[in-house]
Amino acid sequence: MKKLTHHCLSAISILGVIIFLAGCGSKKTVERIEIDTTIDLSGRWNDTDSRQVSEAIIMDCLNHPWITQHTTRSEGKKPAVIVGAVRNRSTEHIAIGTFIADIERAFINSGRVSVVASSNERGELRAEKEDQSKFASIKTIKEMGRELGADYMMTGQINTIEDREGGKQVTFYQIDLTLTNIETNEKIWLGQKKIKKFIKRKRTTF
Repeated sequence: MKKLTHHCLSAISILGVIIFLAGCGSKKTVERIEIDTTIDLSGRWNDTDSRQVSEAIIMDCLNHPWITQHTTRSEGKKPAVIVGAVRNRSTEHIAIGTFIADIERAFINSGRVSVVASSNERGELRAEKEDQSKFASIKTIKEMGRELGADYMMTGQINTIEDREGGKQVTFYQIDLTLTNIETNEKIWLGQKKIKKFIKRKRTTF
């Protein structure tokens, strides 16, 4: 009987500890904020970096002689640009798709260039036109062979260098973009943006 009582008390004690720990757990709260609000939690690459880098580097791209030279040669026609591969050579995960979308948005919003669909997007569009040729009315069919060919391709890469000691870390990002004439393979613009972050972590003691 005493043994049974002892086991019951032990079980009750363990249950009490579990309930206590559950009560001490943090509660999650969610707050909606403006999308352009800058919040750095981990110190890693985030949406603010993607937006600010793309806007700054495309502004630099559009303020170089190549665009004036192009419009002069083409009698005022805007250059057509396609954004190709941007490779992540960094030590962390970076949403390259989001960064490419930010670059395309900065180009389009400038009003100075036309942006051509990527190879994957063109595949879907061609499939749609082929489907239209079979099923859509003659008046609404979109013809093959009328695509806008790109004049230039933008490619690039993102690299990082990390320096860490104890609870302190410095992360250096270097983003390099290149604009190349598709017909001649001539590199007509080289752009670069650098970001440096200092991250300090406090050690928790129990």
